[in-house]
Amino acid sequence: MIKINVKHENRVTHKTECLIVFCAETAKPEGDLKKTDSLLKGAVARAMKDKRFEGKLNQTLLIDTLGTVAANHILLAGVGKKEELNLNKLFQASGSAAKRAEKAKCKKIACAPLDSSLSKKLGAKKSSAYDPASQAVAEGLHLSLYRFEVYKTKKKGDPEPVRVKDAVLLAASAGAAAGMKRGAGRAKIVADATAFTRDLQCHPGNTATPSFLARQAQAMAKSAGLKCRIVSPPEMQKLGMGALLGVGRGSAEPSKLILLEYSGGKKGQAPVALVGKGITFDTGGISLKPPPNMHEMKMDMSGGAAVIGALQAVAGLKLPVNVVGIIPAAENMPGSRAIKPGDILTSLSGKTIEVLNTDAEGRLVLSDALTYAARFKPRAIVDLATLTGAVLHCLGHHASAVVGSDQDLMDQLIQSGEKTGERVWQLPLWEEYESAIKSDVADLKNIAGPAVMAGTIMGGAFLKAFVDDVPWAHVDIAGVAWGDEKPCAPKGASGYGVRLLVNFLENAR
Repeated sequence: MIKINVKHENRVTHKTECLIVFCAETAKPEGDLKKTDSLLKGAVARAMKDKRFEGKLNQTLLIDTLGTVAANHILLAGVGKKEELNLNKLFQASGSAAKRAEKAKCKKIACAPLDSSLSKKLGAKKSSAYDPASQAVAEGLHLSLYRFEVYKTKKKGDPEPVRVKDAVLLAASAGAAAGMKRGAGRAKIVADATAFTRDLQCHPGNTATPSFLARQAQAMAKSAGLKCRIVSPPEMQKLGMGALLGVGRGSAEPSKLILLEYSGGKKGQAPVALVGKGITFDTGGISLKPPPNMHEMKMDMSGGAAVIGALQAVAGLKLPVNVVGIIPAAENMPGSRAIKPGDILTSLSGKTIEVLNTDAEGRLVLSDALTYAARFKPRAIVDLATLTGAVLHCLGHHASAVVGSDQDLMDQLIQSGEKTGERVWQLPLWEEYESAIKSDVADLKNIAGPAVMAGTIMGGAFLKAFVDDVPWAHVDIAGVAWGDEKPCAPKGASGYGVRLLVNFLENAR
């Protein structure tokens, strides 16, 4: 993580290698940028006239100041149309600018204050509270520069790559600086948790076993002041977690049920339960996946990683809410003891499940975790899982899908998705879907069969059978947990879910 400070200093006199200036789409410089451009002898105006820079979202332009101001370079960062500006677009623009500055081999950068017309559009809070715009900018700076290089070796004599190490957020007034510092502080807490989640996603399967995930959760909990308990297979057997144990049966790695508790709300207040799928590697089991891209199945624990990261952020932010995190962790392997198509498992709920496809294992481990979550008498349950490839056909890499039993709960998640850019799109969950997972030989079957489409919805329909009388939402993150590079995320692990859940918990009704 880079170091970010806040200073009340004029953008013209602040000495830095690169000064980032956020600009909306416009035909010519306006407001504070117009004043700066006069010192730059019209360089910005010429770039706009020639359409080398138009202020489009994530567009950047680096200008050498030639000593006309204290900064060596001015970096224009587009935020799109002014009337459509929101915190997510500012977050993206900040990330795009940070990457461009690092590409230009800048070690120290600064961000100019937002033009007054832009800050008004974002609805800045009073100075005594945190400044949400500063949080968005700082999160973008942190997360765009994330790298996972744990397994790379350095050769002796190789030059150190030039990286952005320090950033300054410039405040327009001394009064504004206090709120900006709080915003930047919040950003570091959320960004650290997201980076931790990405790290967990990136570790290979020979490192990130269920036991490794449990140890990481324990270490985080100890540092953050959370309660943590790990349920091992013998206790799972006594409890009757036949679905979770069944999935892990083909692996030499023992399954784990990770329990995290944060008590920031009133004593006795019902918690929100977060459940995250923790399949640390998914071969598909006996129903083996095709070999191409199977290496990416180390990320099948992304839902569990996001829940662990979200609990870290919630504790760091000291949110006034009680939260329980439950992560069923297992490895799905085709070993000699692995479950077979046609096997019948008895879940913690007592319901029996006919396994028609061992590659539909995520819903099996979640079934026991959801039943266990009810023991905490939560006011709501939200589960995150890389559950189906079908969600990619539906939404691509741009949004997760949500189904559930409570419209208000789903609406809250959708609203948090819009605010954070971790978008959520609702799919229907009608009775017809639920009837399609009834088995002829057991209570349920884990897939509806080849004649029934709507794979993402069918996964949700299966999970609904294990949630009784509690508002519940299932978020399928298979399309957004891992993917191509984005302004604030690298190629690969996105850490999706941490920022979504933190915003949801901050505003949960």
